[in-house]
Amino acid sequence: MERRSQLIVAEADILPEVFSKVLEVKKLIAQKGEKSFASACKRVGISRSAYYKYKDSVFSYEELFTRKIVNLYLLLSDSPGVLSSALVFLHDLNANILTVNQSIPVDGAAAVNISLRLSGNSEDELDSLNSITELNGVLEVKILSAE
Repeated sequence: MERRSQLIVAEADILPEVFSKVLEVKKLIAQKGEKSFASACKRVGISRSAYYKYKDSVFSYEELFTRKIVNLYLLLSDSPGVLSSALVFLHDLNANILTVNQSIPVDGAAAVNISLRLSGNSEDELDSLNSITELNGVLEVKILSAE
């Protein structure tokens, strides 16, 4: 019989401390705070075997569920500062920009695809994204996907 994955949400303070420490190790490695899993485990005070036992099963709630990844298509005028103003606009929304791909301008316009992560009230943020069209030089905006 195939075993299905089951997720449970619980307050961190009622769980064994090892789960929080596994999350700390993952964060240290991701942010280059430590160069190896061994040194990260030593720093937070857990064994490597405990880390490897839980690393694929322990995630923060915020990491998995409260952030939305949005793929955005923009058609921008080929003028200095237009892409920069769009990126500043996204920064002001507290969006974490994951990727930016811009094509070579053709006929005075360039297509730009941006993947970003939103972490607040996603409905309000998605509505705010549409107001990017008000920026000078933004010719077209499409939200391609929002997960």
